[in-house]
Amino acid sequence: MKNWKAVVIACLAFMAIGAQAQTVKMSVNDGWHFTLGDKQEYSQANFNDNEWQSINLPHTWNTDAYVVANYHRGTGWYRRSLTLPRDLQDKHLYLYFEGASKAATLYINGQLVGEHPGGYTAFSYDITPYINASGTNSLAVKVDNTRQDIVPISADFTFFGGIYRDVWLLATGDIHLDHSNLASDGVFVSTPQVSDQQATVQVKGKISNFSGRKADVEIQADIYTPSGQLVQSVKKALTLKEQQQGFELLSKPVASPILWTPETPNLYKVVTTVRDKKSHEVLDEREVMTGFRWFSFDADKGFFLNGKPYKLHGMCRHQDQKPIGPAMSDETHRRDMILMKEMGTNFIRISHYPQDPAILEMCDRLGLLVWEEIPIVNLVPDTPGFNENAELNLREMIHQHYNHPSVILWGYMNEVLLMTMRGPEAEQQAAIDRVLKLAEQLEQVLHEEDATRLSTMAFHGSDAYNSTGIADITQVVGWNIYNGWYGANMQDFDTFMEKQHTEHPTHPIIVSEYGAGSDKRIHSLQPKAFDFSTEYQQLFLEHYVPVIENTPYLTGGTHWNFIDFSSASRNESMPRINNKGLVRADRTPKDVFYYYKATWRTDIPVLHIASNDWNQRVAIVADGQTAIQPVKVYTNLDEVELFIDGKSLGKQRVENHHAIFQVPLSGDQPLLLAQGNWQGKQVQDALRLKFKTIPAHLNAQNIEGVELAINVGSNCFFTSDESNLTWVPDQAYTEGGWGYLGGKERSSQTEIKNTTDGPLYQTQRTDLEGYRFDVPQGTYEVELLLADLSQADAYSAYLLGRSTGSGQAESIFTVTIGDKVLETISSQSMKGSFNAQRHKFIVKNTTDHLEVCFDALSGSTYLNGIKLRKID
Repeated sequence: MKNWKAVVIACLAFMAIGAQAQTVKMSVNDGWHFTLGDKQEYSQANFNDNEWQSINLPHTWNTDAYVVANYHRGTGWYRRSLTLPRDLQDKHLYLYFEGASKAATLYINGQLVGEHPGGYTAFSYDITPYINASGTNSLAVKVDNTRQDIVPISADFTFFGGIYRDVWLLATGDIHLDHSNLASDGVFVSTPQVSDQQATVQVKGKISNFSGRKADVEIQADIYTPSGQLVQSVKKALTLKEQQQGFELLSKPVASPILWTPETPNLYKVVTTVRDKKSHEVLDEREVMTGFRWFSFDADKGFFLNGKPYKLHGMCRHQDQKPIGPAMSDETHRRDMILMKEMGTNFIRISHYPQDPAILEMCDRLGLLVWEEIPIVNLVPDTPGFNENAELNLREMIHQHYNHPSVILWGYMNEVLLMTMRGPEAEQQAAIDRVLKLAEQLEQVLHEEDATRLSTMAFHGSDAYNSTGIADITQVVGWNIYNGWYGANMQDFDTFMEKQHTEHPTHPIIVSEYGAGSDKRIHSLQPKAFDFSTEYQQLFLEHYVPVIENTPYLTGGTHWNFIDFSSASRNESMPRINNKGLVRADRTPKDVFYYYKATWRTDIPVLHIASNDWNQRVAIVADGQTAIQPVKVYTNLDEVELFIDGKSLGKQRVENHHAIFQVPLSGDQPLLLAQGNWQGKQVQDALRLKFKTIPAHLNAQNIEGVELAINVGSNCFFTSDESNLTWVPDQAYTEGGWGYLGGKERSSQTEIKNTTDGPLYQTQRTDLEGYRFDVPQGTYEVELLLADLSQADAYSAYLLGRSTGSGQAESIFTVTIGDKVLETISSQSMKGSFNAQRHKFIVKNTTDHLEVCFDALSGSTYLNGIKLRKID
């Protein structure tokens, strides 16, 4: 019994010491008030904010950026009161912000504490001098997302604004491990020597002493294996004479270290403890997870991890989610990392800015190698303070994420010549000089701060980075390549990469971006670039991925982007969304997600019928014929068999991790079943489609109930979210059928106003003579979809790097059905360009055909969509 009591007393004593050892960390996320606008009185201690909006953090004021292009760029204020718990009233206090965009100014009790420039790095302030320890305190934070001296000032993503990450109160004793080092851990752990045989651990940091006296302390680092076994302890005695004093500890070699890899992300724990030398009281303690690994980049042979060739299977990832923007919980961040890992990702480009601490933690734990960067995007402006703030953000990023073994690359620029090369030629050299100066400055800073990682930048597909010398500054070159999407063709990707390697043989290369957009509503049996069909995105990626995988000098690639993310300046088929993701904004995987999974996962079977994105199908079928449509299966099996309603369509050998079956479709809900063998076991996947046929030749026997909706000027099927109606691809008229008479296709990626079915109006036929339907006599509803696309499409021209045209005559034309003029269409009646209109008519057809005729009075005729329905 005495022994049992002794054990309990010892455990309680150990727990008490442990409680003292940890800096108290508590969130300050609840109970805030918020308002837009800017009045200096908002900072005052006695300001009454009761009329403000009540919110909790994380928070952004721009959740409507998914809906409107002109989201709020300006200032917002946050306020709350803070009363310290009694046991914290004698502590040293810090307020720690994980992120506020883009600049944040903190006031406590009406006093200015400080201002932080940078929307994606953390910052903290020693608030002890400003706090009334035993009373109520006012916290006021001004946040500004407009600053032009803070990166980024131009980018293809939304600058949401707000205090969109967690805020913490840190409470310590007078003697503690540093909390003022650029909002870092204050303890920096590295592994200066690593091999299969042995490894060492180095611990650096500073100790803060606010006791007002000299103090003798002992600093100790304990190293634990992934299983929790103590490997080694390193100690050093220090006399603290100043408010801050540095320390450095180096372990003896750890024999046969358990290495960290994405497949085996083994983490050692390093516990750094500060004790009073006389009493042995624990004054502070910090735990850091680290991993033993080494890596290298070779311009000819690619990337090596722990001495072995290793292909980087990568994703880029933005940090927003509709409808909450970047104000995401840690759980949602962790979920994204788990999804990536499930797909087979081993590398992430955290783009284009440092992200939530939860991301880096999961990269360490799950095994995801990391390229992290600051957001100098598109250009370097001639703005006072810009370079200094960029340097600060780089130092902050490195300090804050230094301890993560997953990080192998620090980046600091993305496509910085993109806007420069499209601007006035007279201004280009000055802009290039600014880029060179800043790049050289940041390259030096990067290696001062961290000699263990390499530097990188991402370039758009222009040789200007080589000719100007920018590409020679960084250690690893990233190329953002979209051949086959923004112009050129997919095969030009192969040629471009080979040219870069041949002409610049000392540059290790990562394909830092590649991708194509897709919209679930759009499908095509003949996909082409920039049609936003899911089928073209699949074709695009099915070309790029094997090139990256099978080219030795390419270290790997990072697909752009893992998610469909917010870009408020974009139009395209889904305004304000960049839809190149492998998962949608709600994180539902697209079918092409499974192409990557089938390519990258070799440890589990992958079998996926790639028609979840196209599970509602329509076919135009002639009398006596069967609808045949392709169905793709993504798999890492060698062979796959497909069944339709229990009938086998045969087996196919799998090439490039997919097989395509030509499937006879019939019935309303055909059932697809794919199966194959994995290590002697049967694997299956099933999918039930919704299927509908439309007669190719409409007659009295088959026209009842048919709603023929035609996506004019497009080769794509389009299914409306609003009505669930599928609009079929356009076709030329043939006798006995239906289709257009004359004209040519035109398309635009400019947003169409007054509709949720934008893609229907973004394609059209111009200069057409008419649209003819060979149909029986009767009463019909005819609906015309119209939007004037004649105005120069500056947005699409910008994306493609082309000039825009102008000077076209105003389009005025009449629409006639039968012998009656029904409508005169003009720009005035359309209320401007890119404005959707639906004109519906009830007409009586007394012949064997119904023809809609177009007659130009000025400019050209056009039609974006047409729908026919027999009502009597």
